[in-house]
Amino acid sequence: MRVKLLIFGVLVPPILVLDWVTKRWALEALVAQRGELFGGLVPLTLAFNKGAAFGLSVGEDSRWFFVPVTFLALGLLVYLMKDAEEGDHTRITAISLVVAGALGNLYDRLRWDRGVVDFLGPIDLGLWDFPIFNVADMSITCGAILLAVSFWMEEQRIAARARAEEERGPPGGTEEGGGRDEPAIG
Repeated sequence: MRVKLLIFGVLVPPILVLDWVTKRWALEALVAQRGELFGGLVPLTLAFNKGAAFGLSVGEDSRWFFVPVTFLALGLLVYLMKDAEEGDHTRITAISLVVAGALGNLYDRLRWDRGVVDFLGPIDLGLWDFPIFNVADMSITCGAILLAVSFWMEEQRIAARARAEEERGPPGGTEEGGGRDEPAIG
């Protein structure tokens, strides 16, 4: 449990602080004008997202839908964290990232009805514009991808163990000889 708490404690607070500081900066600096990063590659545009990721909405004031859903998701993440093996650093890191991002966006949903503060983007990808996002969204996305990788790695370990057991044969060996080379008595 110590490793889990250490990873969680190293990741979650700095992400929450970075999310809060950057959103606060965006609220002050981007009210009157847009900005840019990396020579215009990443536009900076203040936006308030009342929906979910990528602007998905479930009505006019969907925050009262997303607040309980976030609490349910946080409960599931706590369960996954408890269930994670102490040495599964990938899963523990992934869960910590998702929790940090969920808490960052939950703060915005609870503090006002304007929505979650987004400010990075939209990014022109040629065929379409990538939606406006924030630090919490990046944390959730990276954590979700890492969590999927963690589950895939676990499936691979389980499949490898199953193959190894198949190659060894059934426990107890064959029916005829009892499965072991026993010395003849007599």
